[in-house]
Amino acid sequence: MAGERFTLEAKHIRLEPLDEHHVDGLVEASSEDPDLYRWSPVPQGKGEATSYVETALSWQDAGTAVPFAILRAEDGTVIGSTRFWQIERWAWPANHPSHGRGVPDVCEIGYTWLAKSAIRTGANTEAKLLMLRHAFEVWQVLRVCFHADSRNLRSRAALERIGGKLEGVLRAHRMAADSIPRDSVRYSIIAAEWPAVKERLLKLAGQ
Repeated sequence: MAGERFTLEAKHIRLEPLDEHHVDGLVEASSEDPDLYRWSPVPQGKGEATSYVETALSWQDAGTAVPFAILRAEDGTVIGSTRFWQIERWAWPANHPSHGRGVPDVCEIGYTWLAKSAIRTGANTEAKLLMLRHAFEVWQVLRVCFHADSRNLRSRAALERIGGKLEGVLRAHRMAADSIPRDSVRYSIIAAEWPAVKERLLKLAGQ
């Protein structure tokens, strides 16, 4: 699992393993409208983008994350980034059927952002469909969770629209993009809910 890399493809986007060669594309994508990222940790400039990629790859090497660049399928333009992270493998007892299964048991999807030109194009819907399908159908995880800054009403609405269930608010949970302790709103989807969520995402994606 450590260092796992794979590509996920849909009609309009491709999720490609994040690497150093995406730095310039990330810089271009995030520069379209920096004010858009008031609540999200999005790299601005080449130095921040380089550090962003290096950190993501170090987490990947540790087996706790699988980061992607989001590319527009028609021309390969980088339009954002996302990742699986907080990947956990539970210590199942030796006599349990899940012992030694070798794939994640739960994970989080986060660090998701898009260039302004890619918002409301269906890119986010396709990305969530690709990642959730991989998590629930390939890894067969038990739960996928998401956290949003409590002030980020747009992200919260997007998570609720795809069927994320509100679990609660974690106070002073993480450092916010504006460098204060943020309250995080936690959403999750569990394996039993995936069929209904998948149907909703397919409809939203026009499939």
